[in-house]
Amino acid sequence: MIKKKQGVIGILTGGGDVPGLNPAIRAVTIRALREGYQVIGIRRGWGGLVDVVRQKDADNSNNFQYLTEEVVNRAARTGGTFLHTSRTNPSKMKKADVPLQYQDKYAEERNDLTPEVLKNIDFLGIDYLIPIGGDDTLSYGVRLYKEGMKVVALPKTMDNDVPGTDYCIGFSTCVTRTISLTNSLRTIAGSHERLLVLEVFGRYAGFTAMLPTMAGAANRCVIPEYKFNIEQLAELMIYDRKRNPSNYSVVLVSEGAMFEGGEMVFAKMETDAYGHAKLGGIGELVGAAIKDVSPKFNNGIKVDVVEQKLGYMVRGGDPDSIDSIVPMAFGNLALDLLLKGVHGRLVVLKNGRYDNMPLDVVTATKKVVNVNQFYDTNRYRPKYENFEMKPQFIMTSEL
Repeated sequence: MIKKKQGVIGILTGGGDVPGLNPAIRAVTIRALREGYQVIGIRRGWGGLVDVVRQKDADNSNNFQYLTEEVVNRAARTGGTFLHTSRTNPSKMKKADVPLQYQDKYAEERNDLTPEVLKNIDFLGIDYLIPIGGDDTLSYGVRLYKEGMKVVALPKTMDNDVPGTDYCIGFSTCVTRTISLTNSLRTIAGSHERLLVLEVFGRYAGFTAMLPTMAGAANRCVIPEYKFNIEQLAELMIYDRKRNPSNYSVVLVSEGAMFEGGEMVFAKMETDAYGHAKLGGIGELVGAAIKDVSPKFNNGIKVDVVEQKLGYMVRGGDPDSIDSIVPMAFGNLALDLLLKGVHGRLVVLKNGRYDNMPLDVVTATKKVVNVNQFYDTNRYRPKYENFEMKPQFIMTSEL
């Protein structure tokens, strides 16, 4: 079917892994090969493009591979990304992370290796670049586009917080896993008549706590967009517990949620290449605090708490149906744009329709829960009203 080589497409996955990445890689590769393109899979996100050694006989197998239908078909039904991933930011590389071949040239504490990335892209003969990632990964895609690279991007993050799109690859599986895991833990909370506090991902946006709660997995949720009062939360949970025949209640806590007067809770203060310190521990703090104040709302009797961090359990395993279908459509949409000679775009799903947006939307704005529209700040749960003409995932559109 391939009459002549149309060009070379480079594809990469950056940031956190999610189910749905391999189906996206497959979709791009299958369509591209059949349209006459060669496809290069960049390993470890932007890291692979930084580490390339520009010598004819150099072993760059750790940095890229040529993709075939056999390779991508084998991987497509699985979770994670067979190209691997990293949080490498070539525009702000720490001195210790600069590859050996560039250390004489880049010796600052923070270094911009974009000139080397562009040379490496040229060395590999890549004509078009398709990065798959969240706003951090895609922000560097914007940089390369401004440098003249032909870029079409796919949004990926289970937090679902990439601006411009209602849906990001990985979100549906995350919500599905959260609901399933929460329901599994109900038996423990009910058996011991305890309060169940579950910490979920969500640094700046609370979609991963809001959607499962809206679906009935939890009684309450606290999110990064609104600081919560611990006594108010405890009172609501004790109220829910008393109304439950099994004598327990559930709250989902976004990892970026904050106490009134407090700040985000960090697992460690060292930062990644994009300046983010690792979050973690807010769920444990919330559980301990609720237990301490519970007697105030339970006739002087303390209520025990089951606290669990769902963590990587919600991003592991195979993609669900939506995270198998949407990546397929996103990948083919990216090829549609390339075939039309259109670049600098972000493939999106907006109000139930597939479309594309200017790529720089990912750096021009932020996507968070509209608290006034979707979150009941008195009852710490989603608002169950005005669903008419909302997108499939309700509060994921920037309205």
